[in-house]
Amino acid sequence: MDIRVFNKKDGGAVQLIDIEKMREWPVELPLIFIEYIRTNKLKTYEDIEVQKEVETYLNEILENVAIPRLINVLEGADQEEIILALTRIEEISKKKIEMIRPIKPYLKNLLTIKNKQIVKLTQDIEKNFQKSDRKKELAQKRKVMREKEKSFIDGKISGDEYAKARRDYLTLKE
Repeated sequence: MDIRVFNKKDGGAVQLIDIEKMREWPVELPLIFIEYIRTNKLKTYEDIEVQKEVETYLNEILENVAIPRLINVLEGADQEEIILALTRIEEISKKKIEMIRPIKPYLKNLLTIKNKQIVKLTQDIEKNFQKSDRKKELAQKRKVMREKEKSFIDGKISGDEYAKARRDYLTLKE
């Protein structure tokens, strides 16, 4: 069977492609599929039981298909296949870095390969991770700064505390 069916209580059904069929896909496509279902479709299923079953199925795909296939390619000897996979992964990393976060530990090994294109692509992906992490950190600091600002305006913290928080925020921003 090429599809996996999840029956909803209201009589409807959710159909997703079968794991075995995904093994034939390009190496990065299962990751894209998983992220797409999680971010765009999962909440629309309404039936909580089906949502849980689909989430479990997506985790199964991640553990049994997506990550192992990517690791096999990235740790393999075929440099052309590695370059092709890294090129597609790098494109994904520019748009949705969280989709490729599970493979981050395996990128470090690629920096030792003597192929300049592999090293460059790996470095570009690493830079995208760094940018993403920095954005998250700045967002967190912005949130803290807003709270400190509100507390300062309300008279709950002193000017010195506010100045220190502002200085920390501005230092990070640079």
